[in-house]
Amino acid sequence: MIRTATLADIPALMRIRSAVQENRLNDPSRVPAAAYQEFLAVSRIWLFEDETGIHGFAAADPRDGSIWALFTDPAAEGRGIGKALLPQALDDLKAAGWAQARLSTGPGTRADAFYRRQGWETAGLTEGGEQGFVRAL
Repeated sequence: MIRTATLADIPALMRIRSAVQENRLNDPSRVPAAAYQEFLAVSRIWLFEDETGIHGFAAADPRDGSIWALFTDPAAEGRGIGKALLPQALDDLKAAGWAQARLSTGPGTRADAFYRRQGWETAGLTEGGEQGFVRAL
């Protein structure tokens, strides 16, 4: 089931983000609980949950047209969770008036390959050395 996150879900979201090894932000001190609280004040975080718990989440930032997060618990990979969550975040950007979504991720990572398979176009490297992507909405 896909639903929007609440403040009570933040510990599970932090657990999932920190479990993803190819994520440069997997250190919880880099994205603390306060960052999730602040984000939920301006946008939604979509999560995938089943009877065993929360297994992934996605969020788009309507302030800058970017994907703020898309993470799947490594124990639940291969179930199509990221592919199911991404359209929810993209719809939020479209509803906010954006014609194009953008994001960045580590080059050569599984996330890099995922976005390429989902039809995102490369947009060069960011100043921080990440692979930039764009996608029309």
